[in-house]
Amino acid sequence: MTDWNDKTTAAKEWFETLRTNICNEFEAIEREAGSDASFAFTQWQREEEGNPDPGGGTQGLMKGKVFEKVGVNVSTVRGNFSTEFAGQVNGASPESPGFTATGISLVAHMANPHVPAVHMNTRFLTTGKAWFGGGADLNPPIPYAEDTDEFHAAFRAACAGHNPTYYERFKKWADDYFYIPHRKCHRGVGGIFYDHLECDDDAAFDRNFAFTKDVGQTFLDVYPKLVRRRLDSDFSEADKLQQLQWRGRYAEFNLVYDRGTLFGLKTGGNIDAILMSLPPEAVWT
Repeated sequence: MTDWNDKTTAAKEWFETLRTNICNEFEAIEREAGSDASFAFTQWQREEEGNPDPGGGTQGLMKGKVFEKVGVNVSTVRGNFSTEFAGQVNGASPESPGFTATGISLVAHMANPHVPAVHMNTRFLTTGKAWFGGGADLNPPIPYAEDTDEFHAAFRAACAGHNPTYYERFKKWADDYFYIPHRKCHRGVGGIFYDHLECDDDAAFDRNFAFTKDVGQTFLDVYPKLVRRRLDSDFSEADKLQQLQWRGRYAEFNLVYDRGTLFGLKTGGNIDAILMSLPPEAVWT
């Protein structure tokens, strides 16, 4: 029988390593731009009545010259879903509400509107089932075809190394998921999104874990290149307004439709960490 505790620990350790590597790279970009901005890390503990070990996480937040606001959070929590929420989660039910969840979540809002904002998240959950999910999507206020193509090419290559069907499936999933119905538009230029890569045994865990690692590493490889390409671009007041209006759409999606936001709120997560995805400034006109 698979020991999911050991698997959860292995996933947690990877997410923490990825967090460190991403934060180091983002701080290096700030140094290149003449800024001494660094991440501030705040630990938090989850509370659940009757649960002596509900887990918690660490929120990482930086406000700099290039990264106007970037959050990189890692959490590992365990316990029981509420009765009304348990039936909505893969492998859980009101009769079997137990779960563990570990993951990394990142959102970057950039100072220069020519630099694309971005989201990345990968996670491992266990209920009556065990599975990986995650993805990354690019959210430029001012899109550049070169950036979009490079971002997608990187994830296409990452997917191809594991399953020839992954990229087209997960790209469509991202296109469908990151859509704002009431605005009739997409949140950005897409990427990949996947969920319920189920781990029926050790071999499936190893296979899906390897893919999830590659998703995180691919993000770390490609996104800093796009930031460095655009960070010194001149921009106008009209460009900045376009960015702030776009951020309003981003906030609407995350507050109305995003499942990760709902999961965090429904499982007693840290409010500041959950809502770190919201932009530092936005307008609705």
